[in-house]
Amino acid sequence: MTPRNSLVVPVYNEAGGIAVLVDRAAGVLAARGETFEIILVNDASTDSTGAEIAALAARWPSCRELRLPGHAGQSAALLAGLRDARGERILTMDGDGQNDPGDFPALLGLVETGPFGLVCGWRTDRKDPWWRRLMSRLANSVRRAVLRDRVHDAGCQLRVMRREVVAAMRPMAFLQAFVPALAVAAGFRVGEAPVRHHPRLHGRSKYGLAELWWRPAAEMVRLRLELWRRPRP
Repeated sequence: MTPRNSLVVPVYNEAGGIAVLVDRAAGVLAARGETFEIILVNDASTDSTGAEIAALAARWPSCRELRLPGHAGQSAALLAGLRDARGERILTMDGDGQNDPGDFPALLGLVETGPFGLVCGWRTDRKDPWWRRLMSRLANSVRRAVLRDRVHDAGCQLRVMRREVVAAMRPMAFLQAFVPALAVAAGFRVGEAPVRHHPRLHGRSKYGLAELWWRPAAEMVRLRLELWRRPRP
């Protein structure tokens, strides 16, 4: 049976926190009375993340692991999960516990009743260090002006999209930050809604200065040049 909703969660060395996250997400989705699956894309974790996923799959039959053969990064893990998902609507979130699955019903409601192909979370009260919030604010302002995706928080991975939006996604560096821009370029309407954000309790961030600013900026320019050459839908 095709599930109504598919939740895709890329994870890499998130031992100690993934169980709480999945239990919470599964409870939220089950409460809606709709069929669902949870795909944990294990990006070749080197800690006990795999064992924790196996225990979760035994507790939640709707949960399964998609294990990548080698560490490929968040972009590749996200794309693999999106393409493996079978649901009519695809939900995504980070595996670090900072996103709140309790915000999914609001995002799902906007996709169900509105004109949106994709709805993105907007972390209006981020629980990150001040320098990270400042860099994110600057990066989002530049990206919004260059790519014209009209999204305030492209770094927030709490999202809901219609299945057909997945066809607009493709392999590229930092795909997770450019999902809204690719959706807009493909002709889909993109909306956003405020969501909660929690402090990180387990693991550590995988992103430094290069991953937060310089490399995404170069990829943004390359994408802008590509979109200029592509006819708008």
